[in-house]
Amino acid sequence: MKLDIIAQIVQILKDAPEVGAIEIRRGLFGAWSSVRVSKAGHAGTNAGDHLIVSQAAAPGSVAGGAPDAAGQAPAAPPPPKSQLLEIKSPMVGTFYQSPEPGAQAYVKVGSRVNVGQVVCIIEAMKIMNEIESEVSGVIREVAAQNAQPVEFGQALFRVDPHG
Repeated sequence: MKLDIIAQIVQILKDAPEVGAIEIRRGLFGAWSSVRVSKAGHAGTNAGDHLIVSQAAAPGSVAGGAPDAAGQAPAAPPPPKSQLLEIKSPMVGTFYQSPEPGAQAYVKVGSRVNVGQVVCIIEAMKIMNEIESEVSGVIREVAAQNAQPVEFGQALFRVDPHG
């Protein structure tokens, strides 16, 4: 591994105190096969240490229950955003929903995810970083767009832990 890359990794750790460790695995012929970033204080599968509850739903949002004009009850609204947990980007980079162009997305709205399951890839400094879920539940929203830049801390997915 080149010293300038090691220096960049050390700088990332200094600039982002919530990043506890960066693990780099090397494959054949010295090529990097994967990079794993974990947050500081990562202890087992306690998702509460890693996820932040999103903001409450906007005022004026529809609260279901009353029949509509046709006399049928409307479809149940999705859970309020305050009940959803966010899987956030641990770094700045480019968000990818699938392992390669044309492949199926790791997850989509309605997919059930488990702790440790890969949900997307973020490319940073020409390294493909697999992002794992830190919560179990059902994906209710994909908050980032495929092949678009994401910021550190930006919500990538919103997950209903009770779904």
